[in-house]
Amino acid sequence: MEKDTKVYIAGHNGMVGSAIWRTLEAKGYTNLIGASSSELDLRNQLAVQDFFSTEKPKVIIDAAAKVGGILANNNFPYEFLMENMLIQNNLINTSLQLGIEKFIFLGSSCIYPKFAPQPLREDYLLTDSLEPTNEWYAIAKITGVKACQAIRKQFNKDYVSLMPTNLYGINDNFDLNTSHVLPAMMRKFHEAKLNNHSPVTLWGSGTPMREFLFVDDMAAAVVFALENKLPEYLYNVGTGEDLTIKELAETIQKIIGHQGKIIWDSTKPDGTPRKLMDISKMHELGWKHKVNLENGIQKTYNWFLQNEGKYKEVKI
Repeated sequence: MEKDTKVYIAGHNGMVGSAIWRTLEAKGYTNLIGASSSELDLRNQLAVQDFFSTEKPKVIIDAAAKVGGILANNNFPYEFLMENMLIQNNLINTSLQLGIEKFIFLGSSCIYPKFAPQPLREDYLLTDSLEPTNEWYAIAKITGVKACQAIRKQFNKDYVSLMPTNLYGINDNFDLNTSHVLPAMMRKFHEAKLNNHSPVTLWGSGTPMREFLFVDDMAAAVVFALENKLPEYLYNVGTGEDLTIKELAETIQKIIGHQGKIIWDSTKPDGTPRKLMDISKMHELGWKHKVNLENGIQKTYNWFLQNEGKYKEVKI
């Protein structure tokens, strides 16, 4: 891959997209393009076609999606299904129509069945039912994976799907109505610390196990896929290590310095009991994560402290 190859990063202002942009710039790539949602509505097929025809990118990285936690997925199932399908289908189909040879599609570990054996292997896809609290998002992402697989099979183009585990890091979303578990916890513990170390109430029992990957490591995996032709259509990306939600909470609490009580609200759903990724395929190809969880949480908290002002308007 030449360093002046024009690379379009869909979702370049988001946590994942901005990390990919930073990583590519650091590696010397000089022809990166992006467009904010106000400049380009990815749900609009004609707008996407016009943008691609004008800009003529050579590589597409799809890091754009409507995302959220259990609460958001439960409350807005249609939007999570339809908007994600519109975004990815417009990007994938336009890329095929314009002859773009390389497309990297980013999904989520929620594409795998709720009770699939652990760790989750790529060939478990579509072998059983999904987790009900986020099946709408998962179904959308599965259609993206299968579309890229079909193009790969029928047209022999280098369209590959990367399925990350739970991501966190710089530019994360800390809005308590739409954020994922790690940034939501971080904000709750931080604000409780400022409020005389008041108690923090967290959803569920704390027993489910989760795996977390620092977003810069995910970006490195995307660059790895960019610079190499991966032999298969689907790859998991993660650390291969997990911990309980309770252990996660205690780790975040320690790093932030909150000394109050943690209350677990067992009336709220836990979600999938365990989601650990089998990442042996990526390891065999030569990619491996570098940032451990504590260091990643510390880096994220440092960024949060520098950007705390934008979250002060919402009270817990």
